[in-house]
Formats: sequence, structure tokens, C-alpha cells
Amino acid sequence: MNKIKAKAPRGILFWIIALFILIMLWNMMSNVSNSKSKKLTFSEFMDKVENDQISSALISGNAIAGDMNQEEGTDYTRYESNIPQDYPDLINKLRQHKVNIEVEKLNKNEWLGIILSLAPFLIIIVFWVMIMRQQGGNKAFTFGKSKARMFASDHNKTTFKDVAGVEEAKEELEEIIEFLKEPKKFQRLGGKIPKGVLLIGPPGTGKTLLAKAIAGEANVPFFSISGSDFVELFVGVGASRVRDLFDEGKKHAPCMIFIDEIDAVGRQRGTGLGGGHDEREQTLNQLLVEMDGFDANEGVIIIAATNRPDILDSALLRPGRFDRRIVVSTPDVKGREEILKVHTRSTPMNKDVNLQVLARSTPGFTGADIANMVNEAALYASRTGKKSIDMEDFEYAKDKVLMGSERKSMIISEEEKKITAYHEAGHALIAAMEKEADPLHKVSIIPRGMALGQTQQLPLNDKYTYSKTYLNAQLSVLMAGRISEEIFLGILTTGAGNDFEKATSIAHKMVCEWGMSSLGPLTFGRKEDMIFLGRDLMSHNEYSEETSQLIDIEIKKIIDEAYGHSKKIILENREKLEIIAIQLLEKESLASDDIAAILGKQKDPDPMHAKKKKNKGDSKAQPLD
Repeated sequence: MNKIKAKAPRGILFWIIALFILIMLWNMMSNVSNSKSKKLTFSEFMDKVENDQISSALISGNAIAGDMNQEEGTDYTRYESNIPQDYPDLINKLRQHKVNIEVEKLNKNEWLGIILSLAPFLIIIVFWVMIMRQQGGNKAFTFGKSKARMFASDHNKTTFKDVAGVEEAKEELEEIIEFLKEPKKFQRLGGKIPKGVLLIGPPGTGKTLLAKAIAGEANVPFFSISGSDFVELFVGVGASRVRDLFDEGKKHAPCMIFIDEIDAVGRQRGTGLGGGHDEREQTLNQLLVEMDGFDANEGVIIIAATNRPDILDSALLRPGRFDRRIVVSTPDVKGREEILKVHTRSTPMNKDVNLQVLARSTPGFTGADIANMVNEAALYASRTGKKSIDMEDFEYAKDKVLMGSERKSMIISEEEKKITAYHEAGHALIAAMEKEADPLHKVSIIPRGMALGQTQQLPLNDKYTYSKTYLNAQLSVLMAGRISEEIFLGILTTGAGNDFEKATSIAHKMVCEWGMSSLGPLTFGRKEDMIFLGRDLMSHNEYSEETSQLIDIEIKKIIDEAYGHSKKIILENREKLEIIAIQLLEKESLASDDIAAILGKQKDPDPMHAKKKKNKGDSKAQPLD
């Protein structure tokens, strides 16, 4: 194989050079003079004119050629000569001797003319070389070949032990694995395995890793390709690659084909701006035929992943193609703990590290977020010269993942620092006083990312539904920053802009989606989800202008009530808020314990600072419920 690849470029270069030589020879032959043409000097030419031996003359620049009388003993009937550029008597002489005169305009630069005549061939050669570079030498005409990479069963070492936090998805896929191992067990009872499995979930939840683990468990060949690999500049290439991919799959059956980000080619047809006959739609049509057409693909199972199932074509999702849809959701607290165990297998950790506490303090984290947090903790511990990772390192890494790195180089004036301290103190006070709100974890005025300060709240447990009282409490927390600035500093700043944006979004959903207003249990408009241009261009308002005005009134009413409730609490606890702000200016960061001490109340359980409680004869930490 290496010899063939080494010789291929040389053979291509040989044919290019040969083609160029043939073109040059053809051009020379086409421009060569007639074999019966005689080259004359200017003096000889003028002598023949004087002797009436020239019958015609074609003048092109300083060259002249034409017919002449044949001389005895020669077979010349044509002549060629060069004439001076300024010779005023030439035309008169020719006319006196009744010579038929023609004048032709000739390019001054003969090489330019040659290049222009060769331009089409040069374009072909350049195009050929570009194709060779793009496709890799001897693969110049393999546009229609699939770009899928095949992982042999003995090379794929990933198994379900390397995947955590998606137990339900793994259970659903066990049947697929069992079929690939023992297909006859199902076929003898007339059962048919699903042809396709669609993995749906947010980015970073482990869909690609899960597909690779399935192939490792089943011990079968595994083809991996991205949806964008099908689409190419040339028309028809995508459909050809789909055909080639399935042909390869049939040869290696039983096998698996994994298509990552299938929404690149699986979008709904007829909703694009470029018409219905584009390359992507042709590729999708071929994919539909291969998955469930006249030709059966026995033993070939398609697994695809996407985080945009809402834009996939309905023909792709019907039974017979993607029969099963498996949701790979954000892991819960137990799943996060299992993911932490996977990513900390080879990581030396201090005895104070409690993975259960870390799992509870990272609600909403995906597998990718957790992997990033563990990596950041390891890097931070290495920079500080530690031999193992402790909880302080994980705390630093968690803050960095959530809010960004500390902006230590940022110079903030004392006035702005004071404004930030009172703003965050307002958030912290309401978060600590509101029982329905998420427990306060930390408040800081250290700039991180795009924020000058942060007030961090961590729920004790994962939440899947939200009560109206909880939402109102969160709105009160969001309003507290502006209220604190207004009461204690007598100014209004832009620091509350993001708070108002979040509050307005929550209030809008309360009115338009969740039926938590005086308008009743109704929904107005479509959900504010990700935009799909082709569909949204055809959308229109589903309610009247009067209803729109009522919605605006209700949203403002909810915000005003939260604002008034938060302001009442702050006015009743002015001294405590000032203490929080002063300590923030001194220490720059306060934990929930510090806030609880200032407020003189028993601290709410904080998952990040929970103590290990031991029963008699039991050395394991109790679950923090």
C-alpha cells in the first residue's frame, strides 16, 4: 500500500507534463507556416513587388505574407517577410503594382496570445491539481466514497463502565446489544430489532460516548461519521456517500453506524430558503431510502445523536427508521456522583473530598461540565504545588466553570466596588431570608467573567417542577440588587440589567406558559425555544392585540409585586444588609455561614459545606437529604 501511494503522485505529474507538451506541440503545429512558404528579406520582397511577382499581401503589424508567382525550379507559392514600421511608400508601391492588400491587427505580445490560447487547458490543469490536493493524490475521483471511520471490534475498548449518569438510557440499549450478540435468539420468534435509535439530549450529556460504549459492549464493527461529512460542494456527492456507507455496513454486518449531529442533513424538507432541490435534501432522501426502502439492511443498526430533535424531518422519525428515541438528559444528583467517580479514577484526592457533596453542589451540570471541573481542579492543584486535590480546589474549579476565571487584572474604583458590594448584599439578604428560594451558598464581589460580583444559590435537590411561591421568591432575589442600590446609595446603575432580563423571562413564562396569572390556565404563543428559520418565517401571532396588552399588564404586575416584597424585607433589615456590604468590602467573599451569623439565624443546609455525620459503628457519611 505504501508503494502505491508513493508512486501515485509521480504518475499524475507525468500525465500533467505530457498533456502540457501535447498542447504546446498542437499550438506550434497550428501556427507553423505552410511548407511552400518562402522567407524573404525586405529587399527581396520589394524586388518581387517591382517585378510584379507579388499578387496578394496580408499585413499584420510588422509582418507581411501572401501569394507570389512561382519561380522556375522552385515550388514556392507563398512568401513571408518583415517590413519596417514606418515605410510611407509601401502601400503606394503595392497599389501601383496591383497587389491585393489586406490588413490584420496582431497582438503586440505574442506570448500573451499563446497564453490566451492555452487558457482553457491551463484551467483544466489547475483544477486537476486542486482536486488532487483536496482528495489526497490517488483519491481524486472518490468524492462519492463515505468518510466514515471504522473502529474494529478489537480496537474499541470503551464500555458501559466508562459511561455514567445515563442508567435509563443504558437499560434501553441493552436489548440492542443483546441482538447484535445473539441475533438468532430474536429472529426465531419473529421479532425484529429496531432499525434505528435516536439519542436526544442537551450538549455534553454523553451521547457520542454512549454510542461508542454500545459498540464496545456488543463487540461489533462500529462506523462513525458526522452529519456534515455527507454534504459536499459537488451535487450528488452526499447521496453517493450515504449509499457507500450502507454498502460498507452490509459487508460488515452485524455492525453499527453512528451518525453524530444528524440534524446537519436531517432537517425538515421544504423549509429552507434555497428551494426544495438542494444537496442536503437529496442526501436526506437517500438516507430515508437506505434506512427503510426496498432493500433490507439486515444486521445494520443506525444510531444517531442530536440536540435539535424539533427540526428533524418527520419521515426520518417514523417507525421503521428511527423506531426508538432515547432521551439522554442532564444527570441527577446520583448520576453526577457516578460521573465524578468515573473522572476521578486516576486522580489522587485528599481525604476531605466528598464526591456526594460535590454532586449535590453542581445541579444542572452535564457530564462534560463535570469532566471540565475535575480537570480544572487538577490543574489548579498542580499550579499550587499540591500532591493531591482537596475540596478547596474543587470549589475553585466549580466557580470557574460556573462564572469564569477571576479578573485579577481588572482595576475597579472604590466607588464601583462599593456599588457592587451593596448590590450583591441585597441579593444575599433576600436569598437568605426567603424560605422558598434556593439556599444561599456564597456571595462575592470578585470580578469573574462578565460580572463584577456574584451571589450563588444552590438547591438542596434537583428540581423538575417549580411552584409559584418558589418563582416569586426567585423574582424577589433578582429585584433586591437594584433596591439596595436605590435605598443605600440613592443611585440607579446598569448592574441590574441582567437581573431584570432574567426576571422578565420568568414572569413572561409564568403568564404565557404556566398559567400563573389572572388570565387563567392558558398558554399564549409558542414556547420560546430555539429558532428554526424555515418554520419561523411562516409563523404569526396566535393572539390579539388586546390579549397582548393584558399579558404586558400581568407581567408588570408580577414584577412589581416581587419588587415591593423585596423592598419591604430590605427596609426591615437595613442594619444587617449594611453589615453584609461592609464585610464584603473587607473580605470580598462571604460564605453562607458568614451570612447566617450576621442575620443571627440558623444556617440553612448548604450542600457544599455539609458536615459528615457518622452513626455508631458506621464509618460512611449519611446521605444529605
